[in-house]
Amino acid sequence: MTQYLLSVHGNEEEYAKVPEDQWPEMFAAVERFNEQLRTDGVWVFGGGLEGAETATVVDGQGDTPVFTDGPYLETKEHIGGFWILELPDLDAALKYAAAASKACQGKVEVRPFQAEPPADAAEA
Repeated sequence: MTQYLLSVHGNEEEYAKVPEDQWPEMFAAVERFNEQLRTDGVWVFGGGLEGAETATVVDGQGDTPVFTDGPYLETKEHIGGFWILELPDLDAALKYAAAASKACQGKVEVRPFQAEPPADAAEA
């Protein structure tokens, strides 16, 4: 089994298009989706993120870490939330991503996690 990251991408303009009176139903749809993931036994972790303006970038490559307010990249779209799922293959991940996109009314990117190296390779 492989773990997949399903990340929700959007921007303030897209979120503003969803009327406020529809937000409770969208949140309920996402919670129903979350419950289905748990029932299906594929849920690892998931959550929503605060706005990109709350981000802090940390660069610890030098002698003294540098902390910068704001997102790493200045873009219109940001990750608004995510799920980590344990799934047999990409086809299953895409099926869940389609349901996630419908529930949260946004675009969802699917990416597999890198496979961990075999234990004997880490010792070498």
